[in-house]
Parts: sequence; structure tokens; C-alpha cells
Amino acid sequence: MNKDIKKIILAYSGGLDTSVILHWLKEEYGAEVVAFTADLGQEYDPSEVKERAEQIGASKVIIENLKEEFVGNYVYPMFRANAVYEGEYLLGTSIARPLISKRLVELAKQEGAEAIAHGATGKGNDQIRFELGVYALDPEITVIAPWRTWNLKSRKDLLEYCKKHQIDINASPDEPLYSKDENILHTSYEGEVLEDPSVRAPSNIWERTTDPLKAPDEEEIINIEFKNGDPVKVNGKSLNPDQLLQELNLLAGKNGIGRLDLVENRFTGMKSRGCYETPGGTILLKAHRAIESITLDAEQAHLKDEIMAKYSELIYKGFWWSPERKSMQALIDSTQTHVTGSVTLSLYKGNVSVVSRDSDYSLYDPKIVTFEDDENTFDQADATGFIKINSIRLKTNSKRK
Repeated sequence: MNKDIKKIILAYSGGLDTSVILHWLKEEYGAEVVAFTADLGQEYDPSEVKERAEQIGASKVIIENLKEEFVGNYVYPMFRANAVYEGEYLLGTSIARPLISKRLVELAKQEGAEAIAHGATGKGNDQIRFELGVYALDPEITVIAPWRTWNLKSRKDLLEYCKKHQIDINASPDEPLYSKDENILHTSYEGEVLEDPSVRAPSNIWERTTDPLKAPDEEEIINIEFKNGDPVKVNGKSLNPDQLLQELNLLAGKNGIGRLDLVENRFTGMKSRGCYETPGGTILLKAHRAIESITLDAEQAHLKDEIMAKYSELIYKGFWWSPERKSMQALIDSTQTHVTGSVTLSLYKGNVSVVSRDSDYSLYDPKIVTFEDDENTFDQADATGFIKINSIRLKTNSKRK
């Protein structure tokens, strides 16, 4: 116990883990605990969360609606980069951590707290993401990670702790059969029944998307308008960032779009199987790449593709607040000046396809690319010299065999 810690800000979800942690912090440190819940679009009952935290002993409960800030300042910048980790994962959990870390640090200063606590386990990535974010913003603050220090090792241990200390929590040893993390962009399911990657995930885990086989038999056509790389309208309707993403979630969800079952490489060195739903994000990625295809210079597009893997890795590993991520973001954002226009897409049984794309800033010139008479805009004879120059090194190398 650190006697210098008199007040702690706890990242509190209202679930089993953080409810036990709230009580444990008070017992272990004898400190005042302020419970902070970030509303990022997850399903929860604010009044229930507040009441539970107060019953356990929180001196104060702070619940903040951060959905618009989350989408506008974190999700959108990430999608400007077309970020995908290891070819599949759209980073829905990873991108939520920087904002939570930022608010924890700000609230610690506001409330005069000496420490911040979180409920991430010692095996996962989230402990790293939270703590790297916190230390980047406040190098002097203390971070408490109970899962790395206490004697509780399992869900059963947590439930026994609740029983012993009369903590009222709606949970049983048999449920859930997996852990879930949720925000407006994404829902992840991991653990328990999903730990064997050779076994198909139960069909009942998916909460946000219709089974593609049961989705409507007719395609749904939608239109997304972009301005400077960010979506601003869906089907002609201007929407705030969180409203727009939620609209895409609904459109994608009913058409069975956005499911992923993958095995990823965690920063902690192990492989982990997860099932992810990112309905609106799946549409948004496809649409953004489509509008970029006609508005970005070829070498700009190729450069973005080259740095995308590193950018995605930085977000995945918790380096959102790092100088290198900020530098990469500045480069990415500079490419989006003319990424303005509209994309029409087809949604059908788990698939999203580009139907058309249009922009006043389009670099696509049909007069040059046409297979018909191009009215002398492109002299095909010029290709001969172009090929000769580019073949010099290949011819030279072949002589060395």
C-alpha cells in the first residue's frame, strides 16, 4: 500500500472486474476512489452504473458522453489512413483507448488524484495501451493495475470476492461464455468458447449484424459524401460524426456486413483469437478507399499504403500519443485536401461493393484512358521509349547470369 495515494481515478465499466477493483482499491489503499465511465457508444444503463459504483463506495461517479469526440477526433483520423492491422483488424478496441487515457489524466488533475487505475489484465494489449497513453500525457502519475498485483486469478475468484464483501453484481460463474468490449465503432468477443481457433464461433455471439445468409435478398444502395477525407453525409443527410457512424452501423448490420473471425498477434507476444463486428467501419473503409482512388495522386496513394501498416501497428500497440504517430498523421492529413466527393455502394448479404465514385477534384481523365479515339491526348508511340528506359537495368542484370 502506498500511503501517499489518497485519491484514485478508476476507469469503471460497471461490470464484474472493475466493481471488484473499486472495492479492492478502497481496502488496499484506504484511498478515495472516483469512478469514471466513458460513454463511447456501448450499451449500458448510466443510472445502474452510477448506483452500483456508489454502493460499492465510490466518492464520486463521473459519466461522460464522448461519442462525438471519439468518432471525430480518433476514428475519422484513423480511417483517413485506411488503417488495418495484419490485413484484417479495423482496430475498433485499440482506437478507443487513447481518448479514455486522455480523460483519465485530465480528471486526475481536475480531481487532485495521485493515481489512475484500470481493469485490464496482465496478458492483454489494453494494459499497455492505457498506460502508454497515460504516461505520454502525464509522466509523473502513478498507475495501478490490480490484475498484475492481487491474488485474484479468475472469474470464480472475483465472484467469491463479491460474495465475501457483499458486492451486488449480476453475474454467475457460468456466464458469459466469452468477454465482450464494445463501442460505437466495434464489438469484440474473446475468451472461453472462442479460445480454440479450430472451432467455429457460436452463431449466437453476434449482436450487431444479421447473419449474412438471413440478410435481405435485395441489395441496398447507399451514398456517402466526403469532405477532406472525412464522411459528412449519408444518403444526402448531413450528420455529426457519431450520428453518421451509427447510421452506417444500422445499414451495415441489417445487411450482415462487418463480421470478422481472426487470430492476431498481440503486443505481449502471444496469438489471440477474436471475433469482431465493425459494421459501419467496414463500409467506411471501402468508401474512403474508393474516393481516394480518383482524388489521390498515384505516388501519394502508394506512399499511404506503405506507411499504413506501421501506422496501424502504432495504434494497435498503444502509441497513439507518440511523436511518430503524430508525424505520420500530419503526412496522412496533408494528402486529404482533395479527398472530397461521393461514393455509391451496394450492400448485399455480408458484402459491400463500390458502384460508382465522383469528385470535382477527380484525377481520372476519360479522354486519356479511353480505348477509343483519344483525340491525340496520348501518343501511344511514346510508350516505346518509356519501356526502353525502364528495361535497361533488367537487361543489364540478365547479362550477369
